[in-house]
Formats: sequence, structure tokens, C-alpha cells
Amino acid sequence: MSNEPSDERWSTFTEGFIVPIAGLLSLLFAVIAGMTVQPALSGSASDLLTPIIFAGASVLCFRLRQRAVAAREDD
Repeated sequence: MSNEPSDERWSTFTEGFIVPIAGLLSLLFAVIAGMTVQPALSGSASDLLTPIIFAGASVLCFRLRQRAVAAREDD
């Protein structure tokens, strides 16, 4: 047994957890973006940035999930 990290241990961690967590975060940010649209439209102009940020975070998490699934299929 060496103290060096094993490649198998790290690949198991990323394959097992990154896809569902990224998917749930994407869904969460999409729901939050949807919930903040109506107050942003009825509020001031600076409030419009909130749903855009949440939507961007949702797309980013979804893209991360797609890349993780593609990396899993390549192996």
C-alpha cells in the first residue's frame, strides 16, 4: 500500500456522484430562475439580472453533467 492516490478511486468518485449532483443542481437553478422571473418583471430593472444569473448557472450545471456523461461513455 502506497500513499499515492489511486486513479481508480478518483474515477469512481467522479463517475458515481458528479452526474446526479450536477443534474439536481441544474434542476434547482432552473426552478429558482423560474420563480424569480415574475418578481423581476414587476420590480426594478436591476432585478432582471437575478433570473438570468440562475438560468446561466442552470445551463452551466447541465453542460457539466453532459461532459461527465460523455467522459463516462468514452471509458
